[in-house]
Amino acid sequence: MSTIFFKQKPRIVGWYSVAGKKESEGPLGQTFSRVVRDEYFGEKTHEGAERKFFVTAIQGAIQSAEIQPDIVFAGDLLNQIVSSSFAMREIGLPYVGVYGACSTMALSLLVAATFVDSGAVHHAVAAAGSHFATAERQYRTPLEFGNQRPPSSQWTVTGAGATFLSDDKQKSHIAVTCGTIGRVVDFGVKDVNNMGAAMAPAAADTLARHFENTKTKPSDYDAIFSGDLGRIGEEALRDLLKDKGYDLGENYYDCGKLIYSAKQKVDMGGSGCGCSAVTLNGFILDKFKKGEYHKILFMATGALLSPTTTFQGESTPGIANAVVIEEVEA
Repeated sequence: MSTIFFKQKPRIVGWYSVAGKKESEGPLGQTFSRVVRDEYFGEKTHEGAERKFFVTAIQGAIQSAEIQPDIVFAGDLLNQIVSSSFAMREIGLPYVGVYGACSTMALSLLVAATFVDSGAVHHAVAAAGSHFATAERQYRTPLEFGNQRPPSSQWTVTGAGATFLSDDKQKSHIAVTCGTIGRVVDFGVKDVNNMGAAMAPAAADTLARHFENTKTKPSDYDAIFSGDLGRIGEEALRDLLKDKGYDLGENYYDCGKLIYSAKQKVDMGGSGCGCSAVTLNGFILDKFKKGEYHKILFMATGALLSPTTTFQGESTPGIANAVVIEEVEA
C-alpha cells in the first residue's frame, strides 16, 4: 500500500529555516528562522554557500529540539546530492542521502518518520535545500550567459529547511501521522522551463491515492500545500483532480506561489527543494505553534530530470510525496 500510517505518530519537536535575500523580501519573509543576504554566505562559491545553508538549517533544528539526533536524512538538487552530503562532513552524524528532486523535503520527512516510527532510531532530522545560482548552472545556463527567462519559468529558492522528529511524545503535540509515497508519472513534457506542467500529473496522482487510501477529502484538512507547482502547475492540478472527483477548494496553497510576490518578477513563482523546505519549517509549522493549524497535508513535488536526459531529448517525469501533519494527544 502506498500510504504509510505511523502507529507511534513521530513528533515534530524542532524546526529551522534559513533563506536568502530575495526570499526575505517576499510575503513569507518574517517566518524564516534566519535570513542570509549574501548569496555566497561568506564562501568562495555558490555551491559552498548551499552547503552552508544546509549546515545552518540542520544545526538550527537540533538546537531548537534540544536533543542530539541519531541520524540525518537530507537531499538537494545538485548531481550526487553533493550539497547535503558535503555539509554532513561538518555535522558528523550518521547520514542517509535522499533524492526526490524538489519533492525531497517531503521524501526525507517520510523516510525519517518511518525510521522513528519503527523504533530503529529515537530522533532524526529531515532536511532539504537549494540555491538559485547552483540550480541555474546545472539545469539551464550559467548566470553569466545572461539568457532571457521565458514566462513559464520559475525562480529556484535559495534556502534550506530542517525538521526534527522524535519518539518522545511528551515534547510535542505536533506529529507526522501518515504519508503517501509518490509514483513516477510522465505526460511527455519536454520544456525544462515549464516544470509546473511536468509535475502536476504526479501531484494529482498522489493526492487522489492519498484521499482514497485515507478515506479523507480536501475539506478534512485546514490546508493542503503543494511544493512548487507555480501558477501553471497549480491550475493544472486543480483541473486534473476535478477529473478524479476532488475539488481542492480554497484551502489549497502552493509554496511556489506563496514565497514570492508578483512585483518580484519571478514569472510562475518559486521552485527548488528549498521552496517547500523553508515554507514548511517556517510559515506552516509556525501556524501550528500559534494554534491556527490542527491538520494539514504537505505534498512536495519534483521534476525528475538531469542535464543529460534533457540533452538526449527525454521528457520530464514528475513525482510527488505527501505527509499529514496534525495535532495529537500526548
